[in-house]
Amino acid sequence: MGLKSAKKKMKDRKKFRWKDKNYKAKALDLYAKSDPLGGANQAKGIVLSKFQKEAKQPNSAMRKCCKVQLTKNGKQVSVFIPGNLAQKFIDEHDEVMIERIGGKQGRSKGDIPGVRYRVLKVNDQSLERLWLGKIEKGRR
Repeated sequence: MGLKSAKKKMKDRKKFRWKDKNYKAKALDLYAKSDPLGGANQAKGIVLSKFQKEAKQPNSAMRKCCKVQLTKNGKQVSVFIPGNLAQKFIDEHDEVMIERIGGKQGRSKGDIPGVRYRVLKVNDQSLERLWLGKIEKGRR
């Protein structure tokens, strides 16, 4: 290492950055490419089926979920239905708006294994207002 070696140091740093997994994923935007929502916060989809998922230990509940096919790219995702008896307001072939639940690093949150999204709206009406009884479900 002599005088004027800073240029080589800078070049090496630039080259070896690509060995870092986090840098590479961020530079190539790999998260958005593999993400069903395509990097967006919310997405619309069509309900294919409803099912129940068993909660992880130590809880013993059946979490109400549904399978949704996204309209933007045709990918299928599992979606949690929040709210007491809220699954009654969601039928097959309904159009729903979904969002991320917000677990760490895009993973599932809480005791629902493999479910990363939740329902916000059903047929352009808020699911929360539906199950609170503030509004009635619209027809499509």
